[in-house]
Amino acid sequence: MVRRTLQDDILDVIGQQIVSGVLHPGQVLRTEDFEIEHDVSRTVLRETLKVLESMRLIGLRRRIGVTVLDRSEWRVFDPRVIRWRLAGADRDAQLRSLTDLRIAVEPVAARNAALFATPEQREELLSLAALLEESGKPRDADAYLQHDIAFHSALLRASGNEMFAALSSTIAAVLTGRTVHHLTPEDPTPESLRLHLLVARSIAGENAAEAEAAMREILSEVSRQMLPHSCSHPSSAPATSPGKTAGKTVGP
Repeated sequence: MVRRTLQDDILDVIGQQIVSGVLHPGQVLRTEDFEIEHDVSRTVLRETLKVLESMRLIGLRRRIGVTVLDRSEWRVFDPRVIRWRLAGADRDAQLRSLTDLRIAVEPVAARNAALFATPEQREELLSLAALLEESGKPRDADAYLQHDIAFHSALLRASGNEMFAALSSTIAAVLTGRTVHHLTPEDPTPESLRLHLLVARSIAGENAAEAEAAMREILSEVSRQMLPHSCSHPSSAPATSPGKTAGKTVGP
């Protein structure tokens, strides 16, 4: 476990206040107020503000000072921004955006992995699917989450697309956030485990169409499960894989 520092704590507080709108776009931040409110040194606060500036949550404007930036400026792929948004009132919008991203990327990554993955990567996915099944019956929440993150990260790497692979930390952040905020089923369904295994086996067998369809079905179910208004959202239309039954709850 990584030990948290005072700077981590202050970063979480200020970051959460910005993404939740408590500190609104255009607002000028008085660093002296933060020093007093949080009882931190100027050095700790300065380093914290540097991190927030690198995430484009704040900017330093000449003759004005430290200013909260508009959402359009944020580094929205930063895992910390994702975590803060999932913890606040912006949760539904963040889930919708992240689910759309996964629907756009992961089925294509599965297809490409079936075509381009190395033998070692195919074996890794099979092993991780087996570990998911093992930790999911009955569910060992911590182990299941770690195996789930590892599976989806390995899938993105196996696609052979370095830009897909760079999204691994983003996908890890949403999987972690969904678990932390109890937005996933208490136990993964047999269908969820079956589909993950099907993705891995399809990739191992170089069946690109089946790998893509199975991953799309996983994410279609995630969309229906996570987004209460998804029926009106164009990206959440169910996959048209033959022989499947709609309405089942599937894990990530």
